[in-house]
Amino acid sequence: MPWNIPILLTWMRVVLIPVFTLLFYLPESWIAPQTANWTAAFVFAAAAVTDWFDGFLARRWKQTSDFGAFLDPVADKLMVAVALILLVSLNRTHPVFAMIIIGREITISALREWMAQMGKRGSVAVAQIGKLKTTAQMAAILLLIVGERDWHGWNLLIVGNALMAAAAVLTIWSMFYYLKMAWKDFK
Repeated sequence: MPWNIPILLTWMRVVLIPVFTLLFYLPESWIAPQTANWTAAFVFAAAAVTDWFDGFLARRWKQTSDFGAFLDPVADKLMVAVALILLVSLNRTHPVFAMIIIGREITISALREWMAQMGKRGSVAVAQIGKLKTTAQMAAILLLIVGERDWHGWNLLIVGNALMAAAAVLTIWSMFYYLKMAWKDFK
């Protein structure tokens, strides 16, 4: 396994998952709920930034590797799945959103693995619709983690769930897009 800064940033995302989770289970005598929410939002945002940054550095410094290509999406999907499960358990979002997003991630990951085994990895490369889905999803999760009902006149739970609904629609749309792209190679 190669060790370089992009790989270390990816591992950092994996290590941040239990830290992120623990913030929601600390006693109120240790940390106020609002402080825990904002701290968890900061941890999640840091993980999202390192997701972009590790890929940028790996390409720029020519430090891409098969292991990095494997670990990066695993770290992303774990962080998103944990965040969605926590948000559902805190009643900040609807379970159907989490089911759609997590189900799509499993489906597309399996599809990409299968296509890679067939030597057709490029058939299901990340497309613009996937990037748009990810942007809406990350913004929604971030707002829902903060969970403020009155933040400078904004109810972040309502805005976050509106973005989550948009992310769910984009999730389904992108899943069908990737399935359609892969279908060409099945024929």
